[in-house]
Amino acid sequence: MPPDPDSRHAWFRLWVSLALATIGGCGMYIVVVVLPAVQADFGLARGGASLPYMTTLIGFGIGGILMGRLTDRYGVAVPLTIGAVSLALGCFAAASAQSLTGFAIAHGLLIGMLGSSATFSPLVADISFWFVRRRGIAVAICASGNYLAGTLWPPIVEHFVGTVGWRQTYIGIGAFCLATMLPLAAMLRRRRQPASDARGLPTQSAGAAPRESAIGVAAAATAAVPAPATGVAAAGGARTAIGLSPAALQTLLCIAGVACCVAMSMPQVHIVAYCGDLGYGAARGAQMLSLMFGFGIVSRLVSGMICDRIGGLRTLLLGSTLQGVALLLFLPFDSLVSLYVISALFGLFQGGIVPSYAIIVREYFAPEDAAMRVGTVLTATLFGMALGGWMSGAIFDLTGSYDAAFVNGIGWNLLNVSIALWLLGRVRRGPALRPVALG
Repeated sequence: MPPDPDSRHAWFRLWVSLALATIGGCGMYIVVVVLPAVQADFGLARGGASLPYMTTLIGFGIGGILMGRLTDRYGVAVPLTIGAVSLALGCFAAASAQSLTGFAIAHGLLIGMLGSSATFSPLVADISFWFVRRRGIAVAICASGNYLAGTLWPPIVEHFVGTVGWRQTYIGIGAFCLATMLPLAAMLRRRRQPASDARGLPTQSAGAAPRESAIGVAAAATAAVPAPATGVAAAGGARTAIGLSPAALQTLLCIAGVACCVAMSMPQVHIVAYCGDLGYGAARGAQMLSLMFGFGIVSRLVSGMICDRIGGLRTLLLGSTLQGVALLLFLPFDSLVSLYVISALFGLFQGGIVPSYAIIVREYFAPEDAAMRVGTVLTATLFGMALGGWMSGAIFDLTGSYDAAFVNGIGWNLLNVSIALWLLGRVRRGPALRPVALG
C-alpha cells in the first residue's frame, strides 16, 4: 500500500522531483544564453535568432500534454526516462547543427517536446497526489525546479560558451543530463493513484484519521475559496463549482496562461541581448537572468504558502498584477544598477503565477485526469512564452528598440488580470462554501 499523503516518502519524492526539474529545465535556458553566439555564427537577425527558443517552448508545451497522458497511465518514471534520453540526444544534435533549421528542430523536437517537458508538468501533477495538507507549498517547491534551473544554468552556460564554445557546451550538458536523470527517475517508480470520493477528492486509507484537504484549509480561512469540482462535472457534466463548464473554464485558463506568459517572456528571453545592446555585455545579462530566477524561487515558495490560504485564483491575480508593475519599471529605467534591481523585483513578483494554474486545476477539476489538464494549461503558458519571445524579437527588428516590446507585454498582462478578476467575480457571486474534510 502506498504511503499516506504528506508522509516522509512524499517529502523524499518531492526533493527528487525538484532535482529532476532543475537538471531537466536546462533545455529552457541554454538557448537564451547562447542566443548572441548563435546569432553571430549563423548570421541572423534578432527575430530569426529567437526562433529556436520559440520551437523549444512550443515543443515543451505539446510534450507536456503527451507526457501528462503517459504519467496518468504509467506513472511519472516512464516519461522521465524518455525525457532524459531525448534531452541528451537533443543537445548532441544541436551541437552538430549546421543551420538554423537543424538547430531549431533539435530544440523543438528533442530538447523541448520529448526532453525537458517530462520534468515540469508531469512532476507537478504527480507530486500533487502525494500531499493534502501541504499541497500548495509542495507544488510550489516542485515547480521551483524550473526557476532553480534558470538560476543555476545561465552563468554555467555563459562560462562554458566563453571558454569552450557553444557547441562543446551543448555536448557537455547532454552527457551530464543522461548520467544524472536516469538514476533519479528510477527513484520515482512507485505510484500513487488515490481513489476519489463523491466530490472528486482523494480518499483516506482505511483506518486513517480524517484530514482536511489543502483546499478545505483555504476555504476555512477565507470562506471564499471554492471546493473542487465534483467528479460528475469534471467528467463532462454541465458545470464546475465555479459555474462554468469544464471546457469553458479550461479554455479561459489557457487564454490567461498565454497572456501572462507573453508578458513574462520579454525580460526572460531578451534580457541578455538587451544588456548587450545597452553596452553592458552578455555576461551582465546572464547575471540578471540568474538573479531573476533566483528571486523567482522565493516567489514560488511564498506563493505556495499564500495559495494554501487564499486559493489559486487570488494567487494568480496577485502575481499577475505585480508582474505588470515590474514590466512598467523597465520602461523609464535602464541603468545597470536599476536593471539588476528591476530584474530581482520581476522574479519576485511573477514566480508564483504559473504554479497557481496547477492549484486552480486541482481545485476545480477531479483528480483522475489531473496530469493531462495541468499539462494542457501549462502548455498554454509555454505557448505564451514562445509567442512572446519571438514577438519581442520581431518588434525589436521593426522598431530598433525594446520599448515597444515592453508595452506589448504590459497589454497582454492586462488581459490576464482581467480574466482572473472575472473568474473571482463569479466565485464571489456563488453560494457560500464550507471546508471539505476527507474521510
